[in-house]
Amino acid sequence: MNDLIVFSGYFNVIQEVAIALTPLLVIMFVFQFVLRLPWDEVKRILIGIFISFIGLSLFLQGVKIGFMPAGTSLGVYIGQLDYNWIAIPIGLLLGLVIVIAEPSVWVLNHEVEQVSSGYINQRTMMLTLSIGVAISVALAMARIVYGIPLMYILIPGYAIALIMTHFVSPTFVSLAFDSGGVASGTMTVTFVLAMTVGIATGIEGRDPLLDGFGVVGLVALTPILSVLLLGIVFGGEKVENEDSSGA
Repeated sequence: MNDLIVFSGYFNVIQEVAIALTPLLVIMFVFQFVLRLPWDEVKRILIGIFISFIGLSLFLQGVKIGFMPAGTSLGVYIGQLDYNWIAIPIGLLLGLVIVIAEPSVWVLNHEVEQVSSGYINQRTMMLTLSIGVAISVALAMARIVYGIPLMYILIPGYAIALIMTHFVSPTFVSLAFDSGGVASGTMTVTFVLAMTVGIATGIEGRDPLLDGFGVVGLVALTPILSVLLLGIVFGGEKVENEDSSGA
């Protein structure tokens, strides 16, 4: 009977995933009248959508019963420690590894390596994004522990990002801003956000609504800066040449 607790509320999760995927399925069938894809290709797409449906529903159920409660409980425990500053190095290590578990990051890295003909390989992109997210999560922890206002970090950070765009190629600018959105994906929201809210709850004088949130904004910022810095170091001339030669 205890094993069935794992699937508590799973039917509601299935409904939510079905509602989310149905518009995509409808759009695919509408465009099929224009594209006229072969039946084998349509069958592959339908199988992929079905696998996505199963995977998303199981993942979100796992988030509901495991990731979020674990992150919140761990955050509350760390926040109540006398040496709660330890949340900063923990956040640094967590940020380094959490990007590896982001499916969208793997897709981005694969596409970047293909489009750039290997000039920007997947390992370089993964390392760049990992460092960026690690810094952002550590900053989020420091902000909660020491009560630093969020705008003191976001405004200068995005101002620096806008300035850096003038010193890199358009290729890296586009890549940087996409990287920010990709890095702040499901793993960050489900575990790190729950953990920061827990830390804010555990620290006396902190408001979880004011201090616990903001980590997603920071995670979206630092990958932008790290990829722009990568563009300054590597330069974008060769990438642009590859794009023009491919065209």
